[in-house]
Amino acid sequence: MEIIAKRIRALRDGLGVSQKELGKLLEIPQQSINRYENNYTNIPLEAVLKYADFFDVSLDYLFGRCDKPQGKNYTFHPKVLPNEKEMKSFIEMCFDPNSPMSERLKETLYKLMEEQQNESN
Repeated sequence: MEIIAKRIRALRDGLGVSQKELGKLLEIPQQSINRYENNYTNIPLEAVLKYADFFDVSLDYLFGRCDKPQGKNYTFHPKVLPNEKEMKSFIEMCFDPNSPMSERLKETLYKLMEEQQNESN
């Protein structure tokens, strides 16, 4: 399947590893990876699962059923609470205190987090 070949090659290229390096990590011969990526042979389901696990993508994505690596039915919405000390520290760290826009951006982030918290309650 051509879409699988394109997706697995893009994942490998995105990571910046060679076929040989990936072969060692996935325990798949480099020659097989080459054949899969060039669509010379169908990739066995066992190998597709190794790719999905290694690159943390869904099978829906690898099979071309969706364009989101998380999958067709992915609906995770993390809860972010503005009162959490770690989150506030993180936000403070992300902005330059000398920038006039920093304060407005931080206020906007805190407001968005508050809205999200209110929606989840």
